[in-house]
Amino acid sequence: MSTETSARIVFLGCGSMNEAILGGLLAGGLPPANVTATVRRPERAKELADRHGVTTLSNNENPRANVEAVADADIVIMGVKPVGIQSLAAEIAPNLKPDTVVISVAAAVSIPMMEAELPDGQPVIRTMPNTPSKVGRGVVALAAGTHATDAIMAKAKEIFTASGTVVVVPEDQIDAVSAVSGSGPAYAFYLAEAMAAAGEKLGLDAETSRVLARDTVAGAGALLSEPDADAEALRIAVTSPGGTTAAALETFTAKGLPDVIEAGARAAAARAAEITAELQK
Repeated sequence: MSTETSARIVFLGCGSMNEAILGGLLAGGLPPANVTATVRRPERAKELADRHGVTTLSNNENPRANVEAVADADIVIMGVKPVGIQSLAAEIAPNLKPDTVVISVAAAVSIPMMEAELPDGQPVIRTMPNTPSKVGRGVVALAAGTHATDAIMAKAKEIFTASGTVVVVPEDQIDAVSAVSGSGPAYAFYLAEAMAAAGEKLGLDAETSRVLARDTVAGAGALLSEPDADAEALRIAVTSPGGTTAAALETFTAKGLPDVIEAGARAAAARAAEITAELQK
């Protein structure tokens, strides 16, 4: 597996997440001529071709688009909905080269579920990206399949670095990753919503409160993205003893906010496991 100029990469399904990965690879020097993307609608295929200069195929126009696309691929990135991953893997299996690396960006579909549909020995990687990957500020977790060697995983990290921070975890931790970083952006957006609502109740007009909350959360995130940034240290630095921020944080703790966040994360992880079980039926 290589991301050198000779590597051929195929995106099966190219929604916002796969397109973000695609854009990062092209920005990193991968020639558009080495990329093929398959999508359902011909209109979407034209849009991607016009925007990125890559080869695109429409499944609606050519039912064999996926099979034809993977024939010479070095890397195949499956970006369809979880319910379609296993059938997609089975569809492309006969046309894969033995060393083609198959990568899934779909939630809930386990490595054994994918490997069961692919030829014996096919290298597989499961990933859990999050939505800030669209702007190169995401977090992507990678889990190695049975035949994904250290060298293959190193190259996979290179691919996803364009989307943001990359971590490698055992597959049995993917649901926990999903609960923290996969769902995490929604937690931050929810916080911004709650802050804006609180501002209105304190007398701010709706638009001013929304802007204050939005840009405060975004600015705090930018501080956290600095090298060696630590959330606890940043919180302490902005919290003067006996001050207004301390009063707010003490109230959050007294109301049990840390426990609420933990309970929510546990619920997210449990639901991920449930979805996996449902897909196995």
